[in-house]
Amino acid sequence: MQHAPLSVQVTRGGIVESEHSIKAVIVSSTGEVVESWGDVDMLVYPRSAIKAMQVLAFIEMGGAELFAFSEEEIAICCASHSGEPEHVATVQSMLDKLASSESDFECGCHWPSRAEASYALAGEGKKPNQLHNNCSGKHAGMLGLAKLLGVPSQGYIGIDHPVQQKIADTMAEMCEYDYSTAPWSPDGCSAPTWAMPLTNLALAFAKFASPESLSVERQKACKTLYDAVVKHPFMVAGTDRYCTDMMTILQKRVFLKVGAEGVYIAAIPELKLAIALKCEDGAVRAAESVMTTLLDHVGITSFVADGIMQKYRSVTLKNWEKRTTGAIVCRI
Repeated sequence: MQHAPLSVQVTRGGIVESEHSIKAVIVSSTGEVVESWGDVDMLVYPRSAIKAMQVLAFIEMGGAELFAFSEEEIAICCASHSGEPEHVATVQSMLDKLASSESDFECGCHWPSRAEASYALAGEGKKPNQLHNNCSGKHAGMLGLAKLLGVPSQGYIGIDHPVQQKIADTMAEMCEYDYSTAPWSPDGCSAPTWAMPLTNLALAFAKFASPESLSVERQKACKTLYDAVVKHPFMVAGTDRYCTDMMTILQKRVFLKVGAEGVYIAAIPELKLAIALKCEDGAVRAAESVMTTLLDHVGITSFVADGIMQKYRSVTLKNWEKRTTGAIVCRI
């Protein structure tokens, strides 16, 4: 079924103050479009929502076993983490196992996105390094892939580097999409990001959720990744983050991952489905609201008490004095 785009309304004082338009699609592991809203064949950049696909080749080639990566370390390869101390320590452990260093990264540095982590760092008179980059776990996986491929890691973010070529080939197989002529751009962390239809993005994660049609090696890799991220949701995002909170609430039933500019995916093994969505104006608040609505829509939240889910279904907006000013709500 195809519908008009979804809408998220932001209210204040009883009227709609802002409104966001979102396109979304639900796809089965066999490639069937179960339901869609808006033009889901239009190209979008998946940004960080596709990180599990970017590390899949490393896992499939036996990198986690070779370098003795823990489940937490595997999970953070898929992360847009908040730069909290646990995240930084985990990525440093990965570098130690790879016999690499922070200087080998080519992702750049920024302050932790978790304000408290930034305050603590500044309070110690320190500045952030590349370990604090929200994509540092992904980049550790890319350094590992370079070692598996037997190629120098220098320039590993380049679109023609063997690391990115291997990643692109793996993603093309999972998404069933030809990247050879697709628009691409350096992402925020400088690694390439390729544009694709939202339907193909959802297909990749539906196959990730239910990989029976894939090779034995890829089935094993998908299961390894899925188990790691749902067992350690803190590593995927962090404190007070929607991805982490929702995976914790849903108890290993769903893998969720945000991407910049209002992209979100969800992989749901027991339903053999995946959801992909894109907020047209890039608002993450709207993307999270729609994802909650769609998780309700497919029934995966039915076992969760309404009292737990309500704050995600209707986000109450408050000012600095904690006075309620409005709400963020999506309805199908």
